[in-house]
Amino acid sequence: MMVEDHKRVQPNVKTHALLVECFTKYCVVREAIRHFRALRNFEGGTKVLHNEGKFGDPLSLYLRALCREGRISELLEALEAMAKDNQPIPPRAMILSRKYRTLVSSWIEPLQEEAELGYEIDYVARYIAEGGLTGERKRWVPRRGKTPLDPDAEGFIYSNPMETSFKQRCLEEWKLHHRKLLKILLNEGLAALGDASESDYIRVEERLRKIIKGPDQNVLKPKAASKMTVSEFKEELEAQDLPTDGTRNVLYQRVQKARRINRSRGRPLWVPPVEEEEEEIDEELDELISRMQLHEGDTEFWKARFLGKGINGNQGKIIEMEPTEVTDLLDDADAADDGTKDVEDDEADEEEEVDAEVEVEQPGNQVEQIVKEKEAEAKKPLQMIGVQLLKDIDQTTTTTKKSRRRARASVEDDDDDDWFPEDIFEAFEELRKRKVFDVSDMYTLADAWGWTWERELKNKPPQRWSQEWEVELAMKLMQKVIELGGTPTIGDCAMILRAAIRAPMPSAFLKILQTTHSLGYVFGSPLYDEIISLCLDLGELDAAIAIVADLETAGITVPDQTIDRVISARQNAESSSNTNGST
Repeated sequence: MMVEDHKRVQPNVKTHALLVECFTKYCVVREAIRHFRALRNFEGGTKVLHNEGKFGDPLSLYLRALCREGRISELLEALEAMAKDNQPIPPRAMILSRKYRTLVSSWIEPLQEEAELGYEIDYVARYIAEGGLTGERKRWVPRRGKTPLDPDAEGFIYSNPMETSFKQRCLEEWKLHHRKLLKILLNEGLAALGDASESDYIRVEERLRKIIKGPDQNVLKPKAASKMTVSEFKEELEAQDLPTDGTRNVLYQRVQKARRINRSRGRPLWVPPVEEEEEEIDEELDELISRMQLHEGDTEFWKARFLGKGINGNQGKIIEMEPTEVTDLLDDADAADDGTKDVEDDEADEEEEVDAEVEVEQPGNQVEQIVKEKEAEAKKPLQMIGVQLLKDIDQTTTTTKKSRRRARASVEDDDDDDWFPEDIFEAFEELRKRKVFDVSDMYTLADAWGWTWERELKNKPPQRWSQEWEVELAMKLMQKVIELGGTPTIGDCAMILRAAIRAPMPSAFLKILQTTHSLGYVFGSPLYDEIISLCLDLGELDAAIAIVADLETAGITVPDQTIDRVISARQNAESSSNTNGST
């Protein structure tokens, strides 16, 4: 009702806060993000959402939901809005992971894995310290048949579902974006690419299909134990530090037992390492793909299409595909949505229905051919399409079976206003003639409530994931959480450091270590030694020297062997520079 009366009624801060809370609790995260962005325009919006921690603390739930789905860019937006409103981070928001990782790092791959701290962890001592001997130790999940898990009840730690990593989220957004581009390509043909040949069209289509399909997932499954050789058994056992002696039958049983244990503990099964093929970058294809334009949220574009402006009868070459093939291909990316198959989270008004109808358009010549074939068959009634565009939906849904039978019996006597020509453009023209749909009623939720930022965000292509980008976001996130009064764990610091090692990013090592030490955490010497050795191997001598100096400043003992390596590397660098200068 607020949307229909949008010229007089506008939502206030409490409206948006309530909508963010509702969509978050129903796990419709994309809609929650839309309304949170609107909430940011109100001063003190995050304070209203937090509501002093009452009624389930919606702010903490929203932050948790963003982290659980790997939406880290949106999480940083939320933290910046909190800093603007002087809203400290609620302690509840930080209780997130069973592996001593909070929202600072639980979205970094590998998931559900404890961070490598560089020293042996005494799990018995940890068990006792957590109250294991007195029964006060916090449990992950209550025993079956008992009260359901309350994440904030005394004695339980919030155990969220398996998170979607940031890498997975980027891949899913990438697929979803290219799925939309493929729809445009199939609908508009060569016209979507501008000045391009048919061979370019085919290449672009193949490229989009490949991106939507994604990498082959079969390689991630382990080989059946019954089909493995003795050498393969030994390789799998050796990789897990298990004994490799015995007959084939003994090795078989050992492998099967190890796999059962991994499954029961939620660990990934071991698979032989596979070298990832580097994807070849075709700049020409990327340039062709960049020509295609999305028109999501562009109400003026869809109004023009509805009025018949800018529509060319022959849109270009359309690739023939089986309906099931198109469905299977395009539905692959639907898994990237928020699991809300029954809730549309992009548009909430008539424009969406126009979008849905126009997107399935076909060239005029092809439609005429289909119509001729249908007329040659036994007489069948015209299909009812475009009815959703009618202003009064109730009238269209109350058509009785009796009137439908009458329409089937007499197709020529087409007095029923619910029946339209089969061609989508003819149907639009008929609607305009009957004046049953007013173009001024076509607007989006963003139009009604003045969300000027939506069109730009929706049509912006997503950024491709990279390890360097992930590390940069992690460092920003950690700094922002500390500024808002949150305390990252030592597991958070270790996971970010591990991500920087994988990149590798020697420039980030020192900053991560300084932040870790400022929080009062100290890693084990093997981890420090590994970092310094990596810097030396990469030729980053200055980074290695800076790390050693920071360790000594923090009062952390550096092994003599490590210091000797740094000194010898520096001497070699100085001697080589002197030699070059003399020559």
